[in-house]
Amino acid sequence: MGSVTRLRRDSRLKRHRRVRKHVRGLTERPRLSVSRSLNHISAQVIDDIAGRTLAAASSSEADLRKAQKSTAGMAAAEAVGKAVAERARKAGISLVVFDRGGYIYHGRVKALAEAARSAGLEF
Repeated sequence: MGSVTRLRRDSRLKRHRRVRKHVRGLTERPRLSVSRSLNHISAQVIDDIAGRTLAAASSSEADLRKAQKSTAGMAAAEAVGKAVAERARKAGISLVVFDRGGYIYHGRVKALAEAARSAGLEF
């Protein structure tokens, strides 16, 4: 891993730790956590008090992978946002706290968030 890549990753992790000091997923308002890589994007609805994942979706899942041309693009992020929102609604969750994971709120992260909002999650 190159030094520039290591610095970028360390900076993101530092931002993530700083934000996580204030963002907590409670039972009545769990945390919607986003994770992305070069090839995939995923989201989880997490209850930090119980330490449980209540709903999750990822572009690496077979049904979402087949429906998309690419697993890394904006369309895949929107599909993951809609899927995680639908699964959260089935679990009885409508209010969440958004945790962007230290990533900039732009591009795929923003597309996932807006798709989750349009599918019924409030944050």
